[in-house]
Parts: sequence; C-alpha cells; structure tokens
Amino acid sequence: MTWAYIMMALIIIQRLVEVRVARRNERWLKAQGGVEVGTAHYPWMVALHCGFFISLLIEVTVSNAGFSRWSGIPLTVVVIAQIIRIWALASLGKYWNTKIIVLPEAPVIEKGPYRFLRHPNYMVVVAEIAFVPLLFQAYWTAIVFSLLNAVMLMIRIPTEEAALQGETDYGERFKEKKRFWLV
Repeated sequence: MTWAYIMMALIIIQRLVEVRVARRNERWLKAQGGVEVGTAHYPWMVALHCGFFISLLIEVTVSNAGFSRWSGIPLTVVVIAQIIRIWALASLGKYWNTKIIVLPEAPVIEKGPYRFLRHPNYMVVVAEIAFVPLLFQAYWTAIVFSLLNAVMLMIRIPTEEAALQGETDYGERFKEKKRFWLV
C-alpha cells in the first residue's frame, strides 16, 4: 500500500508544480492583455480535482488495495498520459493555464499534440481520472469522478472554444481537428 501513497504523492506534487506554472503564466497573459472567461465554473473544476484526490486517498486507505498483476495496464496508460501532458503543456508554453485566459489576436498554437487534436490535455485528464484509480482498484472513484469530469468538460470545452473563436482564428485553424481521438 505504500507504493499507492507514493504514486499519489508524485501526482499531487506534479499538480502543485502545474498550479505554480499556471499562476506565472496567468500573470504574463494578463499583463499582455489576456481576457479570462469561465470564472463561474473554475471553482467547481478545482473542487472536482481536489475531491478526486481526497476520494482516491480514502478509497485506497479503506480498501487496503495493493498492486495487482492487472495494475500494469492502467500504469501504462497513466505513464503515456503523463508524456502527452508534458508534450501538450510544453507546446503551449506561456499560453498554457488551468484557467481560460485568451490573449486577443495571439497566434493559435498548432504544434505538438495540437497538430492532431484540439484538446489533448483534456484527453489526458480524462485518462488520468479513469486510470489512476484503477492502479489501486479504486473503482468507485474512477466511476464517480469520470462522470463528474464528463459533466465539467461539457461546460468547460464549449466555453474555452467560444472564447478562442471570439478572440483568435481558432475556429478556422481547428475546424478539421477532432476534440479527442474519436469525437
């Protein structure tokens, strides 16, 4: 069970580093004239992600689940997701943020995984919320938070796309690209 706590700690540390990068990028974007949208749903998104880790910790502790022979499958998905996450964040550079902040007239990033998909980072989050709990047989956390995340993304993605279309040439550049692999 110790490995479960170590794995969760590593993922939480990664998120905290991302929050720090996001705050730095937020200051830069707003100094350049960036416009923030989606502020009404943002606290709910933060609560969802915090709740995910709390639920995961509780379920893993209560169930006392360990590494099973099947844990290698979700571990592989999680590792691939982390590689894509780093690729996506590095591709966006200073434009990446946990908030929706659009810099009017800024160039739309079409490098890295954004050559193929509109929202590779959200695809990563979907994979993480589904597969990180499966590492520890935390099935309730995987199911409940996958559903909650689907609802959140049904709000978040249209909000983000509308903001980008209103301030950049996003609509034209990404009209042929899928949001995720299949959709």
